[in-house]
Amino acid sequence: MRIAILGTRGIPSQYGGFEKCAEHIALSLVKRGHEVIVYNSHNHFNQRTEWNGVKIVHIHDPEFKLSTFGRFVYDYRCIKDLKKQNCDIALQLGYRSSPIWGFTIPKNLNLVTNMGGLEWKRPKYGRILRQLIVLAEKWAVDNCHHLISDSLGIQQYLEEKFNKTSEYIPYGANIFNDPDERVLKDFHVSKYKYDLFIGNLEPENNLEMILAGVVKAKTNRDFLIVGNHLISNGKYLKNKFKKHLNIKFLGGIYDGKGLNNLRYYSNLYFHGHSLGGTNPLLLEAMACGSLISANYNKFNKYIAGDDAMYFHTADDVAAQMMGPGKESQVYNYYLDNNNFKIRNDYSWAKIGERYERYFYEIIKKEFVAHHSIVL
Repeated sequence: MRIAILGTRGIPSQYGGFEKCAEHIALSLVKRGHEVIVYNSHNHFNQRTEWNGVKIVHIHDPEFKLSTFGRFVYDYRCIKDLKKQNCDIALQLGYRSSPIWGFTIPKNLNLVTNMGGLEWKRPKYGRILRQLIVLAEKWAVDNCHHLISDSLGIQQYLEEKFNKTSEYIPYGANIFNDPDERVLKDFHVSKYKYDLFIGNLEPENNLEMILAGVVKAKTNRDFLIVGNHLISNGKYLKNKFKKHLNIKFLGGIYDGKGLNNLRYYSNLYFHGHSLGGTNPLLLEAMACGSLISANYNKFNKYIAGDDAMYFHTADDVAAQMMGPGKESQVYNYYLDNNNFKIRNDYSWAKIGERYERYFYEIIKKEFVAHHSIVL
C-alpha cells in the first residue's frame, strides 16, 4: 500500500500526541513493507526528505504567523498535495481544520480520519471558534469515508450523536525498562520524594483542582509540573500558587529519557485530562510504572480501569497525597496490571498491526464493491 499521513506538524514527534502517533504508525507500516508519506511543517526541525524509510513532504505552514487561521492554510496545502501522490490511503489525524477542504480530496482516495477528542469543549477556544470546530466535526463525520476512534468513549459518542460507526484503534506506548536514578539530579529531586503532573496547562486538564489538593495535603514533597507555563492559564496558575514553594513549574521538557525517569520515580502521577481522545500521557505513565491518580471520567476509566486511583475534587487529591504512595508498594498490583495491558493491548507494534489490518479491510471492500458494480 501507499499511505499518506497528514494532520500534524510532522515527524519525528516534537509536540503532541498525534505527532507521536504519526511517527509510530509510519515506522510500523514501513517495517511491514508499505510506502508511507508524512506531511511536515516547513519549519519542523527535521528538514530531511526521508526519515527511517518514511518519505517526508515539507509544506509551508503559516500557523506560527497567522495562528489558528494558518492551520487551515497548512491543512489545505497538504490536502492539495495529495493529488500528486497517488496514494491508496490517506490517514488524517484530527479534524479541527482539515474537513473544510474535504471537497478537494481525490475521489479515488480512501480518506480515513482519526477523530481524536472533543476539541470543541476546550475552554481556551472562543465561542465563534468553538462553533467552527463543531461544524468541522460534523463535516469530518459526514464527508470522510472511514472513521477511527482512539477511545471507546469517542466511539460511543460518534454512534450516539451521528449514528456513525468507527473503528476502535487506541493510542500506543512502549514499556520503559531502562530507569536511571542519576537522571533525577537534573531536576533536583530524589526518587519517590515528589509528585508529578505532565500535560498542557489548560483548564480542561484540571491542574488548578490538583494544585488546590496539593496545598490542602501539606506534604513535604515537591510537586513538579511539566508543561508550557507561558500560556495564559499557566501564568494564572503560577501566580495563584506562587507562595507554595513546593509547587514547581518546570516548563516543557522534550527529552524522552528525562520524562520517562520522572514518571518512573514519582510518588504519585496525576493525570487531569477530561476530554477524551488519545490519552497518550496516561498510557505513557502506565508504561513507565507510574502510580496514577486520574480525573474520574469514562475516557480515563476505559484505559486505566481499576488499576489507578481517581479524583473528583481537590479533597480527593489531598487524601491520596497523604495516603500510601509508590514507595509503599501497596499498589504494586496496579503497576503489574498496567504493564500487562501495555504489552498486550497498547504496544505500538500491536497498534501498527491494527492500522495495517484496517487499511487492508478498506481496500478489500472497495475492490469488492467496484467489481460488483462492473459485473
